[in-house]
Formats: sequence, C-alpha cells, structure tokens
Amino acid sequence: MTTATDPATATATEALLTRFAAAVEANDAAALAACFTPDGIYDDYFFGPEQGPDGIAHILAGFYKGGRDFRWQFHDVLAGPGRACARYRFSYRSTAPEAAGTRVCFDGIAWLDLSPDGLIRRYSEVFDRGMALAQQNFAPERIARIGRRYAEALKARAEWVGHL
Repeated sequence: MTTATDPATATATEALLTRFAAAVEANDAAALAACFTPDGIYDDYFFGPEQGPDGIAHILAGFYKGGRDFRWQFHDVLAGPGRACARYRFSYRSTAPEAAGTRVCFDGIAWLDLSPDGLIRRYSEVFDRGMALAQQNFAPERIARIGRRYAEALKARAEWVGHL
C-alpha cells in the first residue's frame, strides 16, 4: 500500500515535527504533549509506549535521566491523510557512567498517525538500538541481554504470530 504525499499535509507535519524536536531539546514536556492529541501515544523505541501528557512526560524524563544536550532533526517528510513518516538524525551526550560523556548519534524513521486537526495520535519509530548502546561502551553481554529482551517483546506481539 502506498500513501501519496500531500504538500499541505507534509508542510504542516514538518512544522509539527519541528515543534516536537524543539520540545525534546528544551526538556519541555508540556510543549511535547501539545504535539499530541490528549490521548496520544508516544511509542519510544527504547522506553516503549506511553499515553497522554503524563506518559509523554515520563518518556521525556527518561531521556534526561540518561542524557543531555539533545539534538533532533527530522527530514524527508512524507505525508498524506492521517499518516506521515519522516527520517531523522538524533544525538545526545550520554550520562551513563560507562559512556564518560560520549556523544551518541543515530538515524531513524518515525511513523505518525495523525488526527484530522494534524496532531499526533500515535508516534512510533525504528532505529538501530545496538548501535546506540555500543556507542556508550556498554559491555557486549549487556548489549546482548538488552537485545534479547527487545526481541522477546517483539515476538510476543500478536501481529508476529504468523512469522513464528
């Protein structure tokens, strides 16, 4: 299935994602939640899904527990009625003891389900978790343990039954 890009929707989505990134960079949970519908879901690839302003604030608090100096740039936005996707570049300075202040950088893809008024109903993403963890000098066994946990959670989801 393909979704045609609608220039007006893409422009509005680019503006929304600019506000989204600025809110994360400023550690502004209220501004980030304002990008979502009141019952919106932020499904973070590290922390999992959270719903509503309190859940979104919880995710942002998790970001700042493990890092600082965030930078987020969305680009190549494709959008149509009710849906959008964008590529992104994301980086932060890790505060994990092993990382010794290392700048962690990765790229990813964001998927957005949008409400008719252009707010995010659900945000989800995909990026290389292993690369992000390896940059923080985590022990190989720790990276493998984390990777296995994510793999088990993926396989437990109903939509993967046909693949198992």
